Amino acid sequence: MRKNKVDIITLGCSKNLVDSEQLMRQFAANGYRVEHDPAKVNGEIVVVNTCGFIGEAQEESVQMILEMGEAKKKGKIARLYVMGCLPERFAKEMEDELPEVDRFYGKFNWKELLTDLGKSYHNELASERILTTPAHYAYLKIAEGCDRTCSYCSIPLMTGRYQSRSIEEIGQEVCSLTRQGVREFQVIAQDLTYYGSDRYKQQSLPELIRRISDIPGVEWIRLHYAYPSLFPYDLLEVIRERGNVCKYLDIALQHISDTMLQRMRRNITRAGTYQLLERIREEVPGIHLRTTLMVGHPGETEEDFGELVDFVKKIRFERMGAFTYSHEEGTYSYLHYTDDVAADVKQERLDTLMHIQEGISAEINAEKEGKILKVIIDREENDFYIGRTQFDSPEIDPEVLISKEEKLVPGRFYDIRIDKTDSFEIYGKAMKS
Repeated sequence: MRKNKVDIITLGCSKNLVDSEQLMRQFAANGYRVEHDPAKVNGEIVVVNTCGFIGEAQEESVQMILEMGEAKKKGKIARLYVMGCLPERFAKEMEDELPEVDRFYGKFNWKELLTDLGKSYHNELASERILTTPAHYAYLKIAEGCDRTCSYCSIPLMTGRYQSRSIEEIGQEVCSLTRQGVREFQVIAQDLTYYGSDRYKQQSLPELIRRISDIPGVEWIRLHYAYPSLFPYDLLEVIRERGNVCKYLDIALQHISDTMLQRMRRNITRAGTYQLLERIREEVPGIHLRTTLMVGHPGETEEDFGELVDFVKKIRFERMGAFTYSHEEGTYSYLHYTDDVAADVKQERLDTLMHIQEGISAEINAEKEGKILKVIIDREENDFYIGRTQFDSPEIDPEVLISKEEKLVPGRFYDIRIDKTDSFEIYGKAMKS
């Protein structure tokens, strides 16, 4: 056990990661040595930042807490704290069932951890972080919470109402990060498209992205987690006209059947969804759309699923993920529907969708062969440099594997000729400078 050292373990989404990075900065300001997701936990203090979205994520979080609890019992760590979404939902139950944890903190009161340790929370450092990502990119969280009422989603139960950060505060953070060498920003929120509706009484995402794109040093901006209902179409002009705004949009659609969209409380129709996607692709030629779809929501019939299969085949999303419905306590679905789709049927439907998408992804990637694309280098591995195009977000999208014929530097951009592709990876060669 290393005295005065803190190990922070983050589970779940990139929004949680930002919270962990802010906490790390506060610990460092108080004189602690801090490590994130260490290969070997050896800190005097361990903080587990949990996810509570769906059952599998909850189980992963609990398993990690139990593992750290065993380490504490064996004297390998001295104190164990748990924060984030899971205790925000189930604090009382967790306190009763996990006595090995010294204290639980929710999604928003984790600052109390510092004062409980007899340390100070430095307000002047509130927007500063110790990045856990490669030095050239960062996640930029522009809001907390969600005002949507989707039937299946437990996130509003944990995060509360939507709270936009100010454009000025976000801009200051971007300026600070660019001074540290960050060149690429993954803009995130539970619902990007609602941004500003609470603070400015109008959807302000287009204005925010314009402001960020004007900041010197910002080379790529990528947008995650748009919502289809009441989509701010002014955003499309910004994506089209600004050279440092990636032609990429992550927009979770969940389903296409009118019956399912209504049961999911998505506030959009099948026709409206098709119109939205047609307009996005018409106004931003070459844009890559990422979406997430759900199978097995209560009431989903074979006919509904058939519509979803046809939708995937017709729209041909450049990037797509899918997951099975999870019956989450406290949600509208939990209170009003029966979880009536069998687990094996859910899995079969998921496998069907992902098999179809694998073929589509292979064909779309193949269209890049022979083209020269701008690529940022993330890291170097044994046989390749690993990078991404503007169409690829870290962790979830295909990577570009570049032969080592030229010396390349992580964090820099290069022109790469694409030689070969498959469903998940792209192979290329750096153009001689």
